[in-house]
Amino acid sequence: MDFSKIKTFPISQRTHKVTRANLGSMPDSDSFAGLYDSLPDVLASRDIKTLAKAIARAAKDKKEVILAMGAHSIKCGLNPVIIGLMERGIISAIALNGAGAIHDFEMAYIGETSEDVAETLRDGSFGMVEETGRILNQALKAGVTAGLGAGEAIGKHIAEGGYDNADLSILVAAHKLGIDVTVHIAIGTDTIHVHPEADGAVLGAASYRDLERFTDHIARLESGVYINLGSAVLLPEVFLKALSAVRNMGHDVTRFTTANMDMVRHYRPSENVLKRPGLSGATAIHLSGHHEIMLPLLAAAIELELKRI
Repeated sequence: MDFSKIKTFPISQRTHKVTRANLGSMPDSDSFAGLYDSLPDVLASRDIKTLAKAIARAAKDKKEVILAMGAHSIKCGLNPVIIGLMERGIISAIALNGAGAIHDFEMAYIGETSEDVAETLRDGSFGMVEETGRILNQALKAGVTAGLGAGEAIGKHIAEGGYDNADLSILVAAHKLGIDVTVHIAIGTDTIHVHPEADGAVLGAASYRDLERFTDHIARLESGVYINLGSAVLLPEVFLKALSAVRNMGHDVTRFTTANMDMVRHYRPSENVLKRPGLSGATAIHLSGHHEIMLPLLAAAIELELKRI
């Protein structure tokens, strides 16, 4: 190789992905706005601003902002943040997996949750507490009898149960605010499914009603935002089927924003929440990071963007 034969060209003719206009600045430590505005206009900082603006615009225009979340989000201490977003009229609906409802209930019931699985699995005591399984299965059974879905049944029970920590419950806040929380149960994945009070027919009926309610929100997702927070398998699959169903029934749901927020990238949310909807017109955003840091940052960014609209 004779490098003297290399052909070069002027740097002015090259296209650049980063310019002076994209650079960040030293943040103002006295305000979130100062920190937010100091972020460089590249990669993840650009993405979180894009997502915050999309959510703020959707909330202001009364469009759907749906938060689908796994149980880990609750165990990270985020219930007050999520409740705050509901109270401010930003979140229009929430979808939980079964474990999410369990941990939300336990926070309301005793103000604590999340057992040491590795330790209790040794002797078979993992998931075998009496109260959680009995109360939730009974609440679901009463709810199904009354024609309710899983989320509404559990939220109603907690709201009327006189629990000391009910103010920590997403399900209770939603019940009081009239916001739908749907619970999507995969039988066999939750501790309460092997409790003596469990009834497979009740679990199925309660979750099926919530699937119908969830799909109704997906039918109104045009110009809205769908966020998958920490669910790697179940909720991305539910979302994909619901999206196909509403399109099959003639609803125009093509222009909206999807976001996946998790500590690492997973196949199903990447495909079902981001890539596949994006092929038909949706804007897709992935934000990697710990829930307990990323969601409060996003919530503060949404508040700021709402003030700037």
